[in-house]
Amino acid sequence: MTHASYPALRLRRTRAAAWTRALHAENRLHPSDLIWPLFVTEGQGEEEPISSLPGVSRWSVDGIVARAREARDVGIPCLALFPNTQADRRSDDGEEALNPDNLMCRAIRAIKDAVPDIGILTDVALDPYTAHGQDGLLDEQGYVINDATIDVLIGQSLNQAAAGADIIAPSDMMDGRVGAIREALEEEGHANVQIMAYAAKYASAFYGPFRDAVGSSGLLKGDKKSYQMDPANSEEALREVALDLAEGADSVMVKPGLPYLDIIARVKDRFEVPVFAYQVSGEYAMIEAAVAAGVGDRDALVLETLLAFKRAGCSGVLTYHALHAARLLGA
Repeated sequence: MTHASYPALRLRRTRAAAWTRALHAENRLHPSDLIWPLFVTEGQGEEEPISSLPGVSRWSVDGIVARAREARDVGIPCLALFPNTQADRRSDDGEEALNPDNLMCRAIRAIKDAVPDIGILTDVALDPYTAHGQDGLLDEQGYVINDATIDVLIGQSLNQAAAGADIIAPSDMMDGRVGAIREALEEEGHANVQIMAYAAKYASAFYGPFRDAVGSSGLLKGDKKSYQMDPANSEEALREVALDLAEGADSVMVKPGLPYLDIIARVKDRFEVPVFAYQVSGEYAMIEAAVAAGVGDRDALVLETLLAFKRAGCSGVLTYHALHAARLLGA
């Protein structure tokens, strides 16, 4: 590639005014790039603020429907739902995940009845339903069993698809679950239900506030390092993505987001498929903490971090700042 040299070439020329910066922008954010994660709780007219996630609440089903209308009105195309399952409905085998009238399914149906034109992404893993807080079934030594867990995940996926979920998002990190879920969806007539695989989900220190939100933080014994990825590894992430795509994933996710921009970029460059990032609860909490400490501007921090995901190659981002960002982008 041949370029002129200074002073014939002055890179600041195209940065000199707002109109020319906009003209030469390589990446742009739009509300349609955003997926809004929401937490569902029991009751009617309930809003339960989450102390470790300032500005984020759990909502009863009627409140979730109201949030869906807000999302539609600002151009957010998809919601990601996570249930806070009551303690008396949790069990070692996560049986509540298979209940067609569980909290998740009721929320899906209510949203589809009220706001049918918005997409719904549902988490598939057992940690919101188990008494021990792990994402799967345990053996006598406390190790998460892979294949028996997949059998339950299949039932959970079919349960959510029957309720009206548009995207099934397995976050459990069991080997082989994407292929098993895809086969079951096809057999049950859910050919158009997408799978967004949590393909590179790391055993991260950034998940703490999320576990508070779904009620599993006080239950979890040990850690999830036997199934979530080692933060030291990147080649392994590419192998995980390749397997999930081969098994029928329509898109893949990298989680967390900002600490793993290199993984996002490598996945996009290698596979040229839709890649999503989850800007997780700890990332959100750090931004809010910076704002509360007076060391950062929320609007600027939110838009800059979201733009970083787009620059790395993301088709979209799951972020708790989705509504705020969409309003900024639409202003």
